[in-house]
Amino acid sequence: MIKKIIFAAAVIGIIFYCLSDSKPNSSAYLAQLNKFRSEKNRSFRQSEESPLSTPQKAKFDSLKYYPGDPALIPHADVSRNTTPDTTLLQMSDNKSEKYLNWGQVKFTINNAPQQLRIYLKANGTDSTLFIPFTDLTNGRETYGGGRYLDAAIPKLNETEITLDFNRAYNPFCAYNNAYSCPVPPAENRLPVAIPVGEKSFHD
Repeated sequence: MIKKIIFAAAVIGIIFYCLSDSKPNSSAYLAQLNKFRSEKNRSFRQSEESPLSTPQKAKFDSLKYYPGDPALIPHADVSRNTTPDTTLLQMSDNKSEKYLNWGQVKFTINNAPQQLRIYLKANGTDSTLFIPFTDLTNGRETYGGGRYLDAAIPKLNETEITLDFNRAYNPFCAYNNAYSCPVPPAENRLPVAIPVGEKSFHD
């Protein structure tokens, strides 16, 4: 279990490192995104903490992604709950885990207003905001159970954050049924397609 946590933390660390530019130069951003994806592929192939089984690793080449699109990095108005309540997120094995209902973000996709709830792990181990969501690509080009997004925790006086949907990623249970993962709640079902980020792992 500790190894799994270390691997997840390493992947999140890569994501957090790449969240620096809010409105990046297109070519520089895409180069950085491709580097991030290459490093994640290497971790999945080589790391002992990879969610892939040994037989999967033997056949693994790379994860599948949409092309990067800097246009899908909306600025979002963030509102935090002064005293976040503890909520239970359903897991894919029908159990539940405790998360802090940290707040919500409001943003625009294709000129249509959207909003998502954001969470932190209740045990205090999260270093980034956790945003599980579904969209209209799920079950078609992306994992049917939804995807996740991480975002830097804003400072107390900040009212905006940047959501980089190009870094939307699959939960571990998308690769291996041995894992149990949080299911995006009904409030986080986006009525639009988000055609960026990671695609389905299996054909």
